[in-house]
Amino acid sequence: MQALDVSLYFSEIAKQLHEAILIVGTDGKIVFANRSMESLIGFSAREIEGSPCTVLGCDACHILRSETQDAWCALFIKGRVRGKRCMLTRKDGTFVSTMKNASLIRNAKGKTVAAVETFGDLTESDIKDAKILELTRALQEQGAFCGIVGESRAMKDVFQLIEKAARSDANILITGESGTGKELVASALHETGKRKSRPFIKINCSALSESLIESELFGHAKGAFTGAYQHRKGLFEMADGGDVFLDEIGEIATGTQAKLLRVVENKQLERVGDHKSLYVDVRVIAATNRNLDLQIAEGLFRPDLYYRLNVFPIHLPPLNERREDIPLLAYSFIEEFRKKFNHDRLQISPAVMALLAQYHWPGNVRELRSVLEYASILSDSGMIELHDLPNRYQELFMKMNEKEADSNPAGDGECEEKIRLVNALEQSGGNQSRAAARLGVHRMTVWNRMRKYGITSKRVLG
Repeated sequence: MQALDVSLYFSEIAKQLHEAILIVGTDGKIVFANRSMESLIGFSAREIEGSPCTVLGCDACHILRSETQDAWCALFIKGRVRGKRCMLTRKDGTFVSTMKNASLIRNAKGKTVAAVETFGDLTESDIKDAKILELTRALQEQGAFCGIVGESRAMKDVFQLIEKAARSDANILITGESGTGKELVASALHETGKRKSRPFIKINCSALSESLIESELFGHAKGAFTGAYQHRKGLFEMADGGDVFLDEIGEIATGTQAKLLRVVENKQLERVGDHKSLYVDVRVIAATNRNLDLQIAEGLFRPDLYYRLNVFPIHLPPLNERREDIPLLAYSFIEEFRKKFNHDRLQISPAVMALLAQYHWPGNVRELRSVLEYASILSDSGMIELHDLPNRYQELFMKMNEKEADSNPAGDGECEEKIRLVNALEQSGGNQSRAAARLGVHRMTVWNRMRKYGITSKRVLG
């Protein structure tokens, strides 16, 4: 049987392969690209064959040609590249993330005649990685991906708005005080919306300087500024087809607001250092704890950007306007901390729960969670009492009880109140917590009444 000379059919074989293949001559010109390569970069083979490989804008390539070194690039010196992550520039100007492998082709005499490069498309892998990272962060921070807790009328109204907003592609502006759960609402909007299978990209606008935020949002081209050694996709480009969450939108400088307006209005952006316009299909979810109307009046926020973002507003009420949700929130946090600290017996005493429900919580849900996490770590018995809370809150709650005691004037029922107190203490063996439970009041109320009537445990038991 006559041996088959496979080399005669290489071109046809390579065209059928799933992996993208590119062959570059020693002069740096492209001599072959298969169909998968055409699909990857958007150019046809005819368009790029005979052109220098720099047409693909690979950010991992380092041109080494000089008067004393007759080599097109590092590959022709090193001989191979293995598992190199790089970004190629497609015909439409967008970036595509790839994994590159390359080696030299030599003739029968051992002379290098070309280099063959293969590229694996990492786009879907990058999307999955971003999704996994986002889910992991949400689980670590909140214990549940969309863990918005609330049964109050105010929160039920918010839930209805989320359901309606999720069905649309309208831009959304979430407002509310710090700590009310704006990021959780943004996550819920994405997870219940039409774009839930696509990326959900978050950025805290207050955490980045004006010089950095444009590169983060819109990306940059290699060499755009000092330190820009590689092409970089911006968050809007990474979120193509999905949602972008701009937290603390009120912190963005007015110069960046103008560029952001173009993306929100026309879905077009320009990378830093590149003047080519790119189309991105994203929905913008923005959030702020600032009064944007006031910022507009002061010239700190563009009104046209505000109107584009505020298509569907969602306002989150502060915790002191939905006090009936405090016990539910507290129990949900305790359930989380039971698992986190491996403390199965962890619970909140009724007296502490009553105090939590009375406090005004200026830091909202975030403050409540912080206080209970501290108490969960400190509590040895598993029952969170007043002395387990941070010192600041012990003092605040003591003052709250003193004010309550001072606001109750003496009257005809004073004697009866004293008798009930003494009886409860006698039946509880002088234990103030058990006496409070019998009376249906907080332990601090018992303490205040004992002080008011000059009662001590020794006198009761004596």
